[in-house]
Amino acid sequence: MGGIDIQILGIGSDGHIAFNEPGSSLGSRTRLKTLTQCTIQDNARFFDNPQEVPRFAITMGVGTILEARRIIMLASGKAKAGIIAEAIEGPITSQVSASALQLHRDVVVILDEEAGARLARADYYRWVHEQKKRLVPQLVGRAT
Repeated sequence: MGGIDIQILGIGSDGHIAFNEPGSSLGSRTRLKTLTQCTIQDNARFFDNPQEVPRFAITMGVGTILEARRIIMLASGKAKAGIIAEAIEGPITSQVSASALQLHRDVVVILDEEAGARLARADYYRWVHEQKKRLVPQLVGRAT
């Protein structure tokens, strides 16, 4: 049908997007993935019994995600601050699958202050956003 127009993502505490756990190929496609203990523990809050938490997931691969025309990633809370800094400002690595978003031409990352607290260039990102709002209002929300 022409591909994915917009991909909306969260980020796991270990930097995964979708269920592309650390070590997932950055060229991966949709597949069955074994979840890490970290992801299983993070998702336990959604289940009454820890034994009911799935150990596997069908996930869209990083390579497939990167084919979307536009990507929006959301994160909130101080628990995400470190991994957000790694994903946005760190090296591109399969150990933090969200870091692959640095390769995409049209990504918007929406953070609260706590999630963005460890970004070394946070002031610059805010400044760019303000400049775009003043100069070209239709660009507000586009990747900086």
